[in-house]
Amino acid sequence: MANIAPAPMKTLLSMLGIIGCVLSVGCKSMPTLEQQEQLVQSENLPLDQITSRAVVNAWGKPPFYQSEFAYFFVMPDLSLIPRSRVAAGEVPKGWRGGVHAGEGVYFAYPSRGWLLVFLDEQLVYREKLQPEELRILTNAWSYAARFKTGIDDSSRP
Repeated sequence: MANIAPAPMKTLLSMLGIIGCVLSVGCKSMPTLEQQEQLVQSENLPLDQITSRAVVNAWGKPPFYQSEFAYFFVMPDLSLIPRSRVAAGEVPKGWRGGVHAGEGVYFAYPSRGWLLVFLDEQLVYREKLQPEELRILTNAWSYAARFKTGIDDSSRP
């Protein structure tokens, strides 16, 4: 009976060690608002480390803004790609089947060439785009805005 107990205990300790490592790697601390603003000013935009407030404080209100319920492809590295940034009927290269949904907030800064997407106030997607690509995107937002009701505008930055 003494030989049976050490094996399960060893397994349990190994499992706890693995869980501890995963938790320590997965728990990134969020920079302070000032640190986030400095990152934004230098156009260093790490995902899950920048809030929409920091971007607005650093760059001002976005010239173009869109808020909508959106689906996101969850990539193997746990990054998110908005469904709207993938061609219709396609999936991102390397995608393995994870999907997340929520209120996506899109900021377009044409003068800087950035499209930023926030989910739960955190930057989850960023894409450097050419002015023409941003113009096409923001024109689509303007067209869609014609059909929204006043209720849809309650969460503007």
